[in-house]
Amino acid sequence: MIQPRIDRNRCEGKGDCVEVCPHGVFALGVLPKAERQGLSLIGKLKGVGHGWKQAFLPNAEACQACGLCVKACPERAITLVRRVHNGWHDAPLALD
Repeated sequence: MIQPRIDRNRCEGKGDCVEVCPHGVFALGVLPKAERQGLSLIGKLKGVGHGWKQAFLPNAEACQACGLCVKACPERAITLVRRVHNGWHDAPLALD
């Protein structure tokens, strides 16, 4: 199964992924305080600057791995990953 992964240090919550996804995989929301602690300095600065608005995956299982979200994200915050029985691995997909 291939699903999108969002890099929290890069995402600025602009919503391009929400607009382009034909399967309703993405939604915008506010990054919870508990998840902000692990961000890099740049990630925290982006978070403050954008009101902690980020993309989320409430419907990740609907992903059809079309790659439109990867191409649409101006921050390059989305990658497609393959889920295997013991975790996640980067999917060998060339979308650029």
